[in-house]
Amino acid sequence: MKWKPFRSFIFAFVWIILLSTGLFANDFSTILAKGMVTIVDLGAKKCIPCKMMAPIMEKMEKAYKGKAHIVFIDVWENREQAPRFKIRAIPSQLFFNEKGEEVYRHVGFMDEKSIVSQMTKMGVKKPDLKTKDN
Repeated sequence: MKWKPFRSFIFAFVWIILLSTGLFANDFSTILAKGMVTIVDLGAKKCIPCKMMAPIMEKMEKAYKGKAHIVFIDVWENREQAPRFKIRAIPSQLFFNEKGEEVYRHVGFMDEKSIVSQMTKMGVKKPDLKTKDN
């Protein structure tokens, strides 16, 4: 019985060390693709508008393959990412230029047409969205 509190302390200490070293966390340090436009979609897998965005973002990822980097971050699973990107509501879509500078931010559901429009404004050629692969 004397060892039980000590074991709990050791377990908690080891757990904190593992979390702080990032062994259990996703590595989001290289989200922005160098020399490529990046969309970061921040949401949660269980959020209703985020669920509605998922197939659109998957389609955009395929349509812009090789032209833009598209990333989804679940901020409920990766809580440290919301403050990093100054997220106040989900879903939020952040658009970064080739230099890694944020150029546009949208909060809420964003439809396919609006995403393509923003990407075009950023100089990314409009993809053919009617192909069989998309």
